[in-house]
Amino acid sequence: MKVVSFDRLLATTAIGLALVLTSQAGLAQSVEDQLNAAAPLTDAGVPPTLKDFTAPNAAETAAPKAAETKPADAKPVDAPQQAATPAPAATPAPAAKDTAAAAPTESPTANKAVADRLRDMITGKALDRIASRKAERAGIEAFYKARDYAPLWLDNGKVTDRAQSAMKTLKDADSAGLDARDYATPDFAVATTADALAEDELKLTNAVLTYARQAQIGRIHFSRVAADIQFDLKAPDPDKVLETMAKADDAGKALDGYNPPQPEFKALRAKLAELRAGKVQAEQREDAKPAPTIQIAAGPIMRPGMKGERVVQLRKRLDIAGDKNNPVYDDAVVEAVKTFQTQADIDTDGNVGPATLRALNGDKQDTAKLDRPSNDPIDTIIVNMERWRWFPRDLGNPHVIVNVPDYRLTLWNDGKVYWTTKIVAGKAGSHATPMISAEMKFITVNPTWNVPPSIIEKEYLPALQEDPGALDRIGLKVEQAPDGTVRIYQPPGAGNALGRIRFNFPNKFLVYQHDTPDKYLFKKEKRAFSHGCMRVENPLMYGEKLLSLAMPDQHYTAAKLESMFGGSEINLNFPKNIWVHLTYQTAFVDGDGKLQFREDVYGRDQRMIAILKGSDRKVADIAIERPPNTSAKPVRLPPGAIAGGGGYNSGPNFFEALFGGFGRPQPEPVYRPSRNVGPRYGRDGRVVVR
Repeated sequence: MKVVSFDRLLATTAIGLALVLTSQAGLAQSVEDQLNAAAPLTDAGVPPTLKDFTAPNAAETAAPKAAETKPADAKPVDAPQQAATPAPAATPAPAAKDTAAAAPTESPTANKAVADRLRDMITGKALDRIASRKAERAGIEAFYKARDYAPLWLDNGKVTDRAQSAMKTLKDADSAGLDARDYATPDFAVATTADALAEDELKLTNAVLTYARQAQIGRIHFSRVAADIQFDLKAPDPDKVLETMAKADDAGKALDGYNPPQPEFKALRAKLAELRAGKVQAEQREDAKPAPTIQIAAGPIMRPGMKGERVVQLRKRLDIAGDKNNPVYDDAVVEAVKTFQTQADIDTDGNVGPATLRALNGDKQDTAKLDRPSNDPIDTIIVNMERWRWFPRDLGNPHVIVNVPDYRLTLWNDGKVYWTTKIVAGKAGSHATPMISAEMKFITVNPTWNVPPSIIEKEYLPALQEDPGALDRIGLKVEQAPDGTVRIYQPPGAGNALGRIRFNFPNKFLVYQHDTPDKYLFKKEKRAFSHGCMRVENPLMYGEKLLSLAMPDQHYTAAKLESMFGGSEINLNFPKNIWVHLTYQTAFVDGDGKLQFREDVYGRDQRMIAILKGSDRKVADIAIERPPNTSAKPVRLPPGAIAGGGGYNSGPNFFEALFGGFGRPQPEPVYRPSRNVGPRYGRDGRVVVR
C-alpha cells in the first residue's frame, strides 16, 4: 500500500475546495488541470497557502480580462486564430507577467501584418502598378523603408484621423481649381485582409503625392501651351511630402498648403466658389451696370475754351461744383475730366474725345472684349489659377508684375501696389510677349538698340536686299564682324526705337521694358503692337520708382534721369536685383475686390481649356519637347557680304547665303517698295520695332 504524504493529502483537500468554487463560476476543467494550476510542483517544495485557493472576486478578475481580451475591431488581420491550450501536466505554466510580454510575438498585430505586405509590395513590382512616376516610387520606398514599412494612414487595421483629413482635401480639390477625379481615394471599409489594406494604403499615398505635385506646379506643363513660356518648375520632393503628412497636426490643411500662397491666387479661388454658388455680385458683370442718368450728346472733341450745351451736360454728368448751367469749358471742367480719365484708365489730356465720351456715357462697345471672358467664366478662372502654379512661390520684395491682357505694369512693395502704368505688349502670333520670371539687374539711360537676330533675318535683311540705304535713312547702322556675324543697331538719341531709357532683365527671349517715341499707342484700349518687348507709358517715373526701392540713398527722380539724356549709354546697376514676372491674367480680382476679365488676346485660355477637357488630360503635366529657341542665334553671312556703306554687296555670296541661289546669276538689287517686307513705320515716320 502506497503511503500518501501529508503534502499530497493537503493538496487533495485543496482540490476539492477549488472544484466547488470553480463549478460556481461555470468553469469546466479536469481535476488534473486544476491540480497543475492550483498546486504546481516546485523544486523548492514551498507549500501553498490558503490565499492560493481563494476564489478572486469580480473586481479582481475584471482588469486582467480586459487587458487580455482584444476588441473585435482590433483583431489581427490575416493573423491565425490561436486558441488557448492548457499546458501539459508536466510543464509549469509561465508567470502572468511573462505571458503578457510574449503576447506580441506569439500573435502579430494588424500593423505588423500590413507592414509586411507593404514591404513586399514596395520592394517588389506591385508599386509600379499604383504609382506611375519613377520619382514618386523612389520617394515612397525611401519614406516607408525609414519607418520599417509601418503604415501612414492605418492603425491596427483602421483608418486614422490623418487619413480622413487628407481624403477630405482630395475630395474638395475642385475648390482649388483642380479636379477631384485625379485623386481617387480608396474605400478602406471593404478591405478585410492585410493585402487589401496595404493596397489601399499605397493608393492613398499616391493620390496625396499627385495632389501635392499638381497643386504646386500645375496639371498642365507650360510646354504644352506655347513655346514662348519658360519657368523653373520645382515639384515637391515626394518623401518630404509624406514626412510632412506624418508630422502635421492636420494633414488635410498641410496638403492644401501646396497650392500657391499668393493673394492673387487666393482671391481667384474665392471668386470661383462664388461663381459656382451663383453669388457673384451684379456690379461685377458688365451687362448689369446701369447707364449714367445724364448722357452727353455726340459731337466734336470738347476742349478748353469751347462753349455749348454739351459742356452743360458734362458739368452735370461730373457734378462739377458751381453753376451747372455754365456753358464754358473752363479750368474746373478740365480738372474734373482729368480726374474721370484717371479713374477710367483713359489718357489724361483733359479733353473729351471719343474714348472719354464713351466712358462718360457708359458705352463699352469698343472695350467690351476687355471686360468679359472669352470663354466660360469658371473655365477662365480655373486656367488663370493654373498659370499661377508656374510662378515662384516667393515673387520677391519688391517685384514687378506685367499683365499682358490688361496691358498694365505694376510695381509691388511690401505686399502693396507701389506704382502702376500702361504698357504696349507684343502682337499675337510669333511676336507675343512671353511668360517668364527674370531678375531686373540694371537700367540703361540713352540705350543703344541692338536689333534682335530674328528681326535682322526676317525683316531687315530683305529690306537691305531691295534698298541698301533703307536702314541708314532711319538711323540704323550695319556692321559685319570678321566671323561673318551681322550686327544692326541704332545709336542713342531722341529717335531711338527704345526711347531714352531701358529696363534690363536678361532672359532667353531677349525682351525687356523700355521707353518709346510712339506715345500715341497708349491712347488705344487694346495695345498689342510690339515685337514682344514692353513699351512703358511713363518710363522716367518708372525709373524713379524702381530706383527709390533699389537705391534709396541715391535720391533719383524723373527729373534727375532726364538730366542724364545724351549720346552715351549710362548704366545704373542695382545692388539687389528686382524680380519681374510677365503674366497672362485674363481673370483677376482688382484692388476693390471685383472680379475682372480680359480678352484672351493670345488664345492661351482656349488652348488650356481644351487640354483640361481633352483625352490627353491625364498626361498634360508631362513636358513635351519644343524646338530650341533660335531668336538669339546670331545672323552670319560670308565675310564681305556687307558693303562698306552698310548695304549688301551684290554677287553670288550674299544671295547664296541668304536665299540659297548657289551661284545662279542674280539681277542687280532694285528698290521696290513692298507692304510685306522692310521696316514698319509709325505715324511720325519712325520705324516701329520691339
